[in-house]
Amino acid sequence: MHIVDPARLGQVRLPDGRALGWAEWGPEDGAPVLLCSGAATSRWLGFGGDVVGPLGIRLITVDRPGLGASDPAPGRTLDGWAQDVRRLAAARGLPSLAVLGYSQGAPFALACAAAGIATRAAVVAGTDELAHPAFRDTLAPEVRRMVEAVEADPAGAEAFFRGFGGAEALWDLVLAMSGDEDRSVYTEPGFARAYRRAMAEAFAQGPDGYARDTVLAMGRWPFDPAAITAPVDLWYGARDTSAVHSPDLGATLARRIPTARRHVLPDAGGALLWTHAEAVLRALLERTRP
Repeated sequence: MHIVDPARLGQVRLPDGRALGWAEWGPEDGAPVLLCSGAATSRWLGFGGDVVGPLGIRLITVDRPGLGASDPAPGRTLDGWAQDVRRLAAARGLPSLAVLGYSQGAPFALACAAAGIATRAAVVAGTDELAHPAFRDTLAPEVRRMVEAVEADPAGAEAFFRGFGGAEALWDLVLAMSGDEDRSVYTEPGFARAYRRAMAEAFAQGPDGYARDTVLAMGRWPFDPAAITAPVDLWYGARDTSAVHSPDLGATLARRIPTARRHVLPDAGGALLWTHAEAVLRALLERTRP
């Protein structure tokens, strides 16, 4: 696990005038991999700082609208995010873009794959389509209540999430939902500093961006995973205790995505993006369209 500051920071101006904030690690001429970050984090939190260079990877993070350095887009959708990424890729010169979604970033990454923007994709400790009927009886009670609230009244649920709190409340929630395996990663001093800075940056404009992300993650996806043609790797740790990640560690999702390859690591938790960065990135680089 090696956390380093971004090598490059900037913004892209979209055709509608909005700005998207981005950060990069690794060589500028490397193979581009776009990380769709987890809940309430920002472009400041990368991964694999010690391997992106040797692997020849240009790792990119982008603040979703309303978070960090990206302008808000009220009422935005997962499909809208995919189009933002399409425009960013064109502006930044990112051919053959791979996408990786961590935790709540999973549906955002898969939206890019479903839209044909990504040539390959990975989901790491990702949330699933929690509102899908397959999970009706397997969600933790508090997660089921959130899913039902989004289904019944999306605007009301968004207002509720907006009032949840800020970076400190989310940090406390992450630790509370984590088992010993992950808590030891998150509370390592260097990692904790980077993670908490990324959270503080995410809430710099207030809680609206986080609230909209959560509504999108808790609702039905506007795309069919069965339509994804790019190769997809699903990574889960058997010791992951998060109630908002996939209830069955990606088993259902692997059946729904024809091109999926599922990895369940017996000794890993939900923090495997950082504990197994090299394996995740090597597999992503090696996948080719079937």
